Amino acid sequence: MIEAIKLASEGAYDEHGTQIDSLRSLNFIFGPNGSGKTTISRVIDGSGTHPHCDIKWAASSPIETRVYNRYFVEKHFDTPGSIKGIYTLGDANVEAINAVATLKANEEEILGKKKGLENTLHGEDRKSGKKKERAEIDDQFREDIWKAKVRFDDFRDAFAGLNSNKTKFRDRYLAEVEKNKSELRDIADLRSDAESVFSNDLCQALPLPKPDYSPLATLEKHPILSKKVIGKTDVDIAALIERLGNSDWVRQGRRYFEVLDDQCPFCQQKTHGAFRQSLEDYFDESYGIDIAAIDGLRTNYTAQSESLLEAYAAPAILDSVFLDQDAFNKDLATLRLALEANLSTIEDKKKEPSRPVELKDTTLLLGAVNDHLDAANTKVKENNATLANLDAHKKNLTNQIWRRLLEDTKPVYEKYKVEAGKLDQAITGLSSKIGERNEELQDKRREIEENEKNITSIKPTIEEINQLLKSFGFVNFHLVESAEEGFYEVKRPNGQDAKGSLSEGEKSFITFLYFYHHVKGSFSSHGANTDRIVVFDDPVSSLDADILFIVSNLIKGIVNEMREGYGAIKQVFVLTHNIYFHKEVAFHKKRSGANAMKDETFWVIRKSTSGSTLVRSHENPIKSSYELLWQEVRQTPPSDTAVQNAMRRILEHYFKFFGGIVPEEIIEQFEGAEKIICGSLFSWVNDGSHFANDDLFMACGPGQIDRYLTVFRRIFEVSDHHAHYKMMMGDAYVNSSPEVGESGPETEGHSTSQTADASN
Repeated sequence: MIEAIKLASEGAYDEHGTQIDSLRSLNFIFGPNGSGKTTISRVIDGSGTHPHCDIKWAASSPIETRVYNRYFVEKHFDTPGSIKGIYTLGDANVEAINAVATLKANEEEILGKKKGLENTLHGEDRKSGKKKERAEIDDQFREDIWKAKVRFDDFRDAFAGLNSNKTKFRDRYLAEVEKNKSELRDIADLRSDAESVFSNDLCQALPLPKPDYSPLATLEKHPILSKKVIGKTDVDIAALIERLGNSDWVRQGRRYFEVLDDQCPFCQQKTHGAFRQSLEDYFDESYGIDIAAIDGLRTNYTAQSESLLEAYAAPAILDSVFLDQDAFNKDLATLRLALEANLSTIEDKKKEPSRPVELKDTTLLLGAVNDHLDAANTKVKENNATLANLDAHKKNLTNQIWRRLLEDTKPVYEKYKVEAGKLDQAITGLSSKIGERNEELQDKRREIEENEKNITSIKPTIEEINQLLKSFGFVNFHLVESAEEGFYEVKRPNGQDAKGSLSEGEKSFITFLYFYHHVKGSFSSHGANTDRIVVFDDPVSSLDADILFIVSNLIKGIVNEMREGYGAIKQVFVLTHNIYFHKEVAFHKKRSGANAMKDETFWVIRKSTSGSTLVRSHENPIKSSYELLWQEVRQTPPSDTAVQNAMRRILEHYFKFFGGIVPEEIIEQFEGAEKIICGSLFSWVNDGSHFANDDLFMACGPGQIDRYLTVFRRIFEVSDHHAHYKMMMGDAYVNSSPEVGESGPETEGHSTSQTADASN
């Protein structure tokens, strides 16, 4: 069965389209000509291509469709040649027919089992069941890992294309679970690598310069530092200086002795020439060499220290992104203090050459500073290597990031895996059983097909159609079996071919009868009993009133068979623009008012400049047009203006529809004032305008309105359509049969009816 139909970019439907859903076994669609009814029938039929239209089938199982529309008429009766025969089940071989019926029952049983399995799998609404449970687990897992991804937001580049799509991220996650065997690394290390590998500023870098500090280390071991620099010991004053240990004090005083003209700078006494010679001998040439060595050490150490510090302050080092600047500067500051302390010690040695001193060994400090440069250069090397093979590094790092994520979310995945596994197992089992049922169905249908070949024939259809034609007065043509096996011909009583000379009414009726039997049969020797959907698209366009009711009853017979579960018809669509046909075919004695019954739907096609749309009605929508006009007539008390217009429109619609009725002849059956009233009610005959008599009606009083109602009733009586009047008046009808021209009793009867109605 069809559950819903989408219509878009086809015929009268625009690109936005419209949809009819929640369809039942019986569906009435009412719409004016050109509104898109035939488009619906063609979409159901599957004829042509309709890329933007779609049909939703119950249990996703399409069944055969039999569609009556103008294309069906053109295909079978507007082309020359024989008409394809319709195979139906005959009555000769009762046992064979019963065998087919048994096989059909078996088929229905298999279908029932299949439907039960499909309901478990998809739910009766096709939106639940095991598939829905599985989808919900997928959705929950998607949300869980998306939350876990927050901790990895620093790695957006590793998740390129997935950062704004939860479903794609989940699908990639599941793929990584199956294949990712990368190294498991700490997330901090991954962040560090990601800063360079995914950096937009990544470029080739030069290694940092690393100064040579070996000369400084050599100076710090200079022997002069530990040497006691004093004068000669074999001079007469040497013993005194040695005993006092004041060599440095004497050396400093000697500078003043030179300028005091042999006067001692300490005791202020005049000295003799031998003392001067003793001083000179004490501070001889070797002493001067040692002093010069101390001066040289101070100069060289100062130069080396400044050179090293300048090298460490080079822009390449200070601006390097690869160098740990904080740690480097900390160790450099320690080194600077050590160098300054050593220079101070050298200064002390210069002041007191006789005192041995020792410099701090800066080798370890210099090594620590240079270690930072080595570490930076290692990163430079890695950077350049990464740049040389960037794509591979990005891929490798991305895999490692996914590996970390998989590890951190393992409990979430394990829970999902268990739940999904159980459902997957159930779904696989159900799908397998559905497949088995499908195979059983195919086997059963082949068996039905073989049996039907032995009991189907086109002859019963000929006999039934000819019998119907004759019973309804169509005696000028009939069907005969063609010389071509499996085909019909339309013949006149004299044997001449009649197909090309049929009137529109004749062709419409025989085409409908042909389709009517096709609904119950098949164009081939098998398939006469397969499930099907039937569509009637405006089947009464060229038929007169009598045939309209015949067609309506035949369709209602098909509908009743479907409702009772008899036969192969599972769903019916009736599309029409004819309100009278719609009212007849939709009539059901068990209907509550105009409300739709449980197994049917009513739809109205609204046509506009932008495109047609379908609107569902919970009651028969024809009440909104023709029925509402009669409702106005039945209203108590009547509205003097509305009821007159309603009566006029009823007569216009009804008698125009039936045709063959001459209003002038009806008017002539009235006399006096009633004749004038009758003429005014038929005003549409002349110009179709209601305005000329509106003023007259508006001037009428309550008594005059009753007289109009009486004339309105008698118009139906004198035209032999009193039964229609009685049906449409319903409970408001009063059984009164005045003679023509006598309006008193009739008026009284109608007024009484209205009064009684008002009191209820």
